[in-house]
Amino acid sequence: MIEPYKKIYTVKEAAEVLLVNSDTVRGFIRKGELIGLKLGALKIRGTDLEAFIEKYPAYNPEIMESSTEE
Repeated sequence: MIEPYKKIYTVKEAAEVLLVNSDTVRGFIRKGELIGLKLGALKIRGTDLEAFIEKYPAYNPEIMESSTEE
């Protein structure tokens, strides 16, 4: 069952949603790819997490295969 988005996520919760580790989420924030909020500890708005997921490039095996052949 898919849980509805919450308003605010901790880094650990965002990492669980993205199926990555917390350091990866902090890296996305450091690079400006994901917006973080400094509210005591680092937090992520649910709307920003959703936007990040929507804009992240989708995996396309045809493109990946052609780039490895060159």
